[in-house]
Amino acid sequence: MIISPKVVFLDEKSLFLQPYLRGHMKNKLAYHILAISIIAIWGVTFINTKFLIINGLNPQEIFLLRFILAYIGIWTFSPHKLFTDNWRDELTTLMLGVAGGSLYFWAENTAIQYSLVNNVAFIVCNAPLLTLFLGMAFSKEIRATKNIVMGSLISLIGVALVIFNGSFILRLNPIGDFLALVAAGAWAVYSLLMRGLTNRYNVTFLTRKVFFYGILTILPAFLIKPWQFPLENLAEPVIWMNLLFLSIIAALICFVLWNIVIRELGALSSANYIYLSPVSTMIASAIFLQEPVTWISIAGSILILSGLFIVSKRGIGESRSRS
Repeated sequence: MIISPKVVFLDEKSLFLQPYLRGHMKNKLAYHILAISIIAIWGVTFINTKFLIINGLNPQEIFLLRFILAYIGIWTFSPHKLFTDNWRDELTTLMLGVAGGSLYFWAENTAIQYSLVNNVAFIVCNAPLLTLFLGMAFSKEIRATKNIVMGSLISLIGVALVIFNGSFILRLNPIGDFLALVAAGAWAVYSLLMRGLTNRYNVTFLTRKVFFYGILTILPAFLIKPWQFPLENLAEPVIWMNLLFLSIIAALICFVLWNIVIRELGALSSANYIYLSPVSTMIASAIFLQEPVTWISIAGSILILSGLFIVSKRGIGESRSRS
């Protein structure tokens, strides 16, 4: 494959994305493959974050560092305009920074401190269903279909098998479980809001705005829990290597590409790939942490893939008139 040297912005009009994705796979198969790849990377980030927490960084410090690095990176090649075309769109990008950035990561990581990790992971994976419900409530272009409801439920059962792995313990915690639900709802809001802007603005510009407002709105959290990590420890390889992966690969590149996926596949279809995140985490844990893979988790993975296949069989009740 020959990559064009004329790279201006990292979106579908740069690198090889436009000729390859739009020219060779007009049936959008390439965008489905891209969505799977992104979710696979995001599933691995659990391992990177775990290493950073073990070495002394707290969740909000990790978020601030990775988004600052990602913002610096995306500024070098994104359009350098500062604001959107009108105040409504600017307010929307602020909400995107909260929903897909500060609120999502703060709620998810704080929930783990109060509730079981399995409970949090399972609740957060309800984001696709929340996307559907919110989309039906606020958009006439989104409707429930038999395929998407059936496929989502099958995938959700698969997620439960992968996460709980046959050792389900019901230990409810109102605070932790509520925060996990807030995180899932925040990602659903992010998917729906981004869907409305990707056809009118450059994707890298939108992603840069998300990073900026995510950084801005996480700062009040440090009034409650001030920065504690020694800055000189950032030079340790285990710290900067994991931070670079989380910032450049998982945040900068994957957020840009995910916003393209939302535009091309729609909020519902892209959101359903979140069900694959536990599968990716399971595989990464087996490789890097030597955690065992059981037949229950394999069966859950099969159910997740089956549910996604059912959803993809023209089951997305979302208008394509925008594409």
